[in-house]
Amino acid sequence: MTNNDDILVYRLGATCDLSDVTEGSIYQGKVQGFANFGMFVQLNDRIKGLVHKSNMRAEHKEKDTVLVKVRGIRPNGNIDLEEVIIQVYQVQNIERKSTIVRVSDLKSRVGKTVAIEGEVAQIKQTSGPTIFTIVDESGTQNVAAFVEAGVRAFPEIELNQIVRVIGEVMMRNNQLQIEADVVTALSGEDTTAVRERIDKALDTRAEPEDIPLLVESDVMERLRPEMRKVAKIIRKAVFVSQPIILRHHADADGICSAVAIEQAVVALIRESGADFDAENYLFKRAPSKAPFYEIEDITRDLDFSLKDHVRFGQKMPLVLLTDNGSTEEDEPSYKIARVYDIPFVVIDHHHPDATIDKYLIAHVNPYHVGGDFGITAGMLGTEVARLINPKVEPAIRHIPAVAGVGDRSEAAERARYLDLVKDQYPEAACKDMALALDYEQFWLRFNDGREIVKDILNINGNTERHTNLVALLVDGANTMIEDQMSACMPHVVARELSSGAKVFLIDVEIHAHKFTFPPPGKTSGEVHDRLCKANPGSPVVTIGFGPDFAVLRSRGVLMNIPRMVRELRVEIPGGGISGGGHLVVGSIKFVEGMREVVLEALIKKIGEAQVQK
Repeated sequence: MTNNDDILVYRLGATCDLSDVTEGSIYQGKVQGFANFGMFVQLNDRIKGLVHKSNMRAEHKEKDTVLVKVRGIRPNGNIDLEEVIIQVYQVQNIERKSTIVRVSDLKSRVGKTVAIEGEVAQIKQTSGPTIFTIVDESGTQNVAAFVEAGVRAFPEIELNQIVRVIGEVMMRNNQLQIEADVVTALSGEDTTAVRERIDKALDTRAEPEDIPLLVESDVMERLRPEMRKVAKIIRKAVFVSQPIILRHHADADGICSAVAIEQAVVALIRESGADFDAENYLFKRAPSKAPFYEIEDITRDLDFSLKDHVRFGQKMPLVLLTDNGSTEEDEPSYKIARVYDIPFVVIDHHHPDATIDKYLIAHVNPYHVGGDFGITAGMLGTEVARLINPKVEPAIRHIPAVAGVGDRSEAAERARYLDLVKDQYPEAACKDMALALDYEQFWLRFNDGREIVKDILNINGNTERHTNLVALLVDGANTMIEDQMSACMPHVVARELSSGAKVFLIDVEIHAHKFTFPPPGKTSGEVHDRLCKANPGSPVVTIGFGPDFAVLRSRGVLMNIPRMVRELRVEIPGGGISGGGHLVVGSIKFVEGMREVVLEALIKKIGEAQVQK
């Protein structure tokens, strides 16, 4: 070939397609592979042609840069190439400007090449392509990029970067997907502009609707700003594909609060454009055995989250705690989570400790606005769930009534929630559902029992199955409760205090069946209920104790269990005392060798508490 510095060689940009290729022009390409009849050359990631062996001018290996002239373009799109050797030439880049398209507009672009800009929310390497989850101001979109099976495409792209994706919009398994030609990390002003655009739009999109409460409640009206804040945080987490872990106390109230939120979040994940399996890896509900977030809980959650972060390129989660999270017993777990910058949101009705809020980004608790534990976690969780996604209200509007009776609430709101659903779920039906939840969760242990729990609460809509299941579980629970009470009640020891209060003690370690339903806490509650009926009008405190714990229930004695625990910790050196709960319902732990000392000190403090007239 003649040396001529006026010869133009074209280099096709990533967005160019076949219409940008001209017969007779010379292009810079890359050797893709070889066959018996010639050499395949890529002009860009989307366009390739064949150099017949008769038109090859030199020996090459894969990925070599070569110059080729287009001999012809066949009707089926195949390109015939001829290798050329040129010493001096000018290179001219050909770029096709792609209009930036919003994710929400992709449905009308199927079969077309588009460009989107957004944040990388997840990078998942499959056995085939690499799947990037991209979030922009309007939605979430999966982008598939393929190099070869199981090999990471665009390895320079990292989680949380702002990128521009160019590729063809396709339908895969009835879902939209972009098959990427190029994924480029933006920088500087481009990154700032896109991130500001996304943040501003997401802030508006995440704002909850302004809807009224299900019932009249002064306390919850005062809590409304914080409930809206929590709902907005959760909605935004869904929109940016941040995993959510929901931890709850493993009793009827805790389950109710969590399940109401679960319905709202899962429905919102489905609506937001995430793939069909997203609800399984972006949302996890798990019960906590104790009414606080234990070290065991954070260890499990961290283990799962870190593995998912490494294996599937997921963000670290938002952790939501319901019916726990407000007390100093939660603090050790918060300190561990802080190392990993995990954000926490709490919806609870236990008496809050002042040291806790510094670990939380939002905290819904009736005590913050002059309320108390009578506003149950199930009531609060349902109202927050309605703010997250109002569409789920018909399925969950009975849940606060179940939570209220399950947690023995005496607040005025309990009656209002019961009245709201009395035609479909009278009080007896709500009590049965609450008992069925407690009974089933005992056997589920640490499992969430998602579908079983939905059947108990009739969220799945199969009323016949719901009715039969609840009846069966209630019968089983009542049988075991009666068996436990027949063993316990003869061993109750009564003491009358100078205040007029009656204290009843039962050693649930040696006078109750172990490792079965009802567990010690509920056993103590059932004993307390019977003692209250047997002593109408009298202030009653029941203490169910074991070798190293005591569970307290009170009627008519105005105790403050968290404060009593703090005082006993100081007053009894070597007692190993911890615990808490509600003001008049709670538990205390201690070392076994100090049991008698702790119990006597506890009874003394109960005697000093004011008696309700």
